[in-house]
Amino acid sequence: MKPQDVMTGKTSLWIFGYGSLVWKPDFKYKRSMVGHIQGYKRRFWHGDNFHRGNDELPGRVVTLMEDDDASTWGMAFEVTGAQVEESLKYLNLREAVRGGYATRSVDFYPEGEVDQAPVTALVYIATEDNPLYLGPASPEEIGAQIAMSCGKTGHNLEYLLRLAEFMRQSCPHVDDPHLFAIEAAALAFVPYLLAAQ
Repeated sequence: MKPQDVMTGKTSLWIFGYGSLVWKPDFKYKRSMVGHIQGYKRRFWHGDNFHRGNDELPGRVVTLMEDDDASTWGMAFEVTGAQVEESLKYLNLREAVRGGYATRSVDFYPEGEVDQAPVTALVYIATEDNPLYLGPASPEEIGAQIAMSCGKTGHNLEYLLRLAEFMRQSCPHVDDPHLFAIEAAALAFVPYLLAAQ
C-alpha cells in the first residue's frame, strides 16, 4: 500500500508509531494519543544498518508480526494540511528508504476512549521478505547485539531504553515481556562491554 492511498478523500491522517516514533517523531503534528492496534505483536526482529547499526554489526529495531491474539501499544499522531505531505515525505525516507519498512492501514484504538470508534492509521512494518529482516533470537542474543550496536542516529541501546521507558510511563498497565526481557538482557551485557574497554 502507498501512503497516499490512505489519504483519498481525507483532510487528516493518523500515523501509528510503536518504536522510535513514540519518543522521536521528528515531524509536526496536530495532536497525539496513546493507544493500541490489534492483531500484531512488537518484536525486535528487524535489522538496522543505518540509524542504530551498520553493515558489519546491524542493530535490532522493532517491527510488527501478525498475531490475531496480540495487541501493540504505542502512539498515534494526527497530521493535517501541509503536515500530511511533509510527514509522509520525511517518514518515507526514514522508515521506507533507510529502514526497509512498508506501509499498512490499521485500526487504532485510543486509550480511555471506550465508546469511540477506532481511527484508521498508517503504520510502517518490516516484513520477513525484507533483506534487513533478522528474525527471532533469544532475549540474550538480541540484548547483546543491541548493547554492541551503534549507527548514524545513535546507540541501539538508547533506542531500546527509550522504548521501554515510554511503555512504563505511558502504558504502565501493559505487560510487554518481549521488550522487558531484552532490556534486562542488554543491561546485563553492558558491564562486560565496559570491562573489555
